[in-house]
Amino acid sequence: MTPATPVLFVHGIRTSATMWRRQLSALGETGHPALAIDLPGHGSRIDEPFTVAGALTAIDQGVEALGGRVLLVGLSLGGYYAIEYAARHPQKVIGLVAAGSCAIPAGWPLDAYRSLARLVRRLPDHGLWLHTALVRALLPRDGAADTLAGGVPLNVMDAGLGATGTLRPLDSLSRYPGPVWLVNGFFDQFRLHERRFLAACRDGRLVIVPRASHLVSLAQPERFTAVLGEILREVAAGRARPSVGPGE
Repeated sequence: MTPATPVLFVHGIRTSATMWRRQLSALGETGHPALAIDLPGHGSRIDEPFTVAGALTAIDQGVEALGGRVLLVGLSLGGYYAIEYAARHPQKVIGLVAAGSCAIPAGWPLDAYRSLARLVRRLPDHGLWLHTALVRALLPRDGAADTLAGGVPLNVMDAGLGATGTLRPLDSLSRYPGPVWLVNGFFDQFRLHERRFLAACRDGRLVIVPRASHLVSLAQPERFTAVLGEILREVAAGRARPSVGPGE
């Protein structure tokens, strides 16, 4: 019998490991070892400064906790660091799933995002009410609850975005030799450069989840979990066939 593939989840910015509750539950039912970690400045590590080195160390600790070789799944911020980790440690990554991470983190879009974050930070509550209201408005009730369950890290945005701006995900994807799945919601604004990301992969495929937004695993948890299940079946079978999901 083929051993079950361990899966490590890496969350997005201003969320935490709790955002993966639905996926952890589903994998637990199918016998796959799975773990969701907190990045520096988030969740249980909220008091730690966010740095590239710190984020990669947190991922490596999770990989080692699962036996040293995993299917690595990251969303948004977590997707960029999953890409970087896979490029640096390909022997530890059976396959890479980068969701909502297909915009190059550089130039005016990154500058505008950082400027907006700084403005929000000046609000009396540092943006807590606004962030909470948007999460509850844009996500299903369970998804919003899972997003907020680990707390809201109010001070991590500028450091997190600044650090991410030093990454070069297209180069990193070109260095990782294993299979890559780029999973995006159909309405995700971070699909901006998805074709360039796909072209950079040595062994890549693009999956589009219908009616899903940027936070695809929270907006459409059943569909995202089904995609993850298919990826795990491909990994177990040793197959890596390019595919494009519905909506393309």
